[in-house]
Amino acid sequence: MAAAQNTRAKSVAANNVSWRDAAPAAIVLIMGPEEYLGIRAMDGIRSQVRTATPDVELSRLNAGSYEPGSLAMTVTPSLFGEGKLIEVEGLEAMNDAFLADGLAYLQHPDHDVVLVLRHAGGVRGKKLLDAVKSAGWPVIDCQPLKKDSDKTAFVVSEFRAGGRRIEGEAVQALVNAVGANLSELAAACNQLIADATTAVTAETVERYYGGRVEATAFKVADAAMAGNGPVALSTLRHALATGVDPVPLVAALAAKLRTLAKVAGANGSPATIAKNLGMQPWLVEQAQRDVRRWTPEGLIRSIQVIAEADAQVKGEARDPVYAVEHAVTVIATSASRR
Repeated sequence: MAAAQNTRAKSVAANNVSWRDAAPAAIVLIMGPEEYLGIRAMDGIRSQVRTATPDVELSRLNAGSYEPGSLAMTVTPSLFGEGKLIEVEGLEAMNDAFLADGLAYLQHPDHDVVLVLRHAGGVRGKKLLDAVKSAGWPVIDCQPLKKDSDKTAFVVSEFRAGGRRIEGEAVQALVNAVGANLSELAAACNQLIADATTAVTAETVERYYGGRVEATAFKVADAAMAGNGPVALSTLRHALATGVDPVPLVAALAAKLRTLAKVAGANGSPATIAKNLGMQPWLVEQAQRDVRRWTPEGLIRSIQVIAEADAQVKGEARDPVYAVEHAVTVIATSASRR
């Protein structure tokens, strides 16, 4: 029995498909809360179906407001025999009627139909999701890209798909500037791919997106981490004077310190460390260069002061501006010590 369960688990895992590799099948399940990746996967399948069958009949259903029998009626062959593409949204809010009809359809799917199911997350409809997975149909898991390493990999893949090169520092600069929202990050990639005639550099990214709050925050962090207190403080004060919230400024400093602390305590080649920490190799190499400016005591002191600043800018202090300035000063001073 254990062997059979292991075989089934491997079979289900083998059906997992990247959103970039989404392709038509009799049934395709797109699941996960990252809306942008779900849209890209669905758009990709639709485009492939229309390329293969230009006269395909497209139908859309909503599983939350579904009427009993609608699925069976929609898959019924038309008089003219066109192919059928059926997109079902809202499986996370499916009603009992759709659950029953969906399970019944899985028993005898029509292989002349492409049925795409979109589930945005949650436990609703788990029985149907498990049935799709167990039957071996493609499953595209669209999870949010939370780690910087996932976002940088996304940017690299976008540029590779667009036939353009982007330098490593430019990748990180772009993630720093617009990485908070995946659809905005993708739009930025598309703009740079369309406009660039040569490899995209950090200077190119700065020209396009250097004025954004996230980019400004990382300028402050870079200067402080390099021990350049005057530049860090002047950039910080200009940002605050133009209305930038202290919270993302502190977050950028905290992210830089976390990276430094991780790399400082790691052994091995940059490639090995990058793999173990889920980071890009060039980012590890940069952190290894930066950490030479730091003593262990200075790094600990900076982590402590940024933790205090984080609490202060989120409500524990009457003067959050002073809290950030103090943190920047301590970090810049600590970084300059050998």
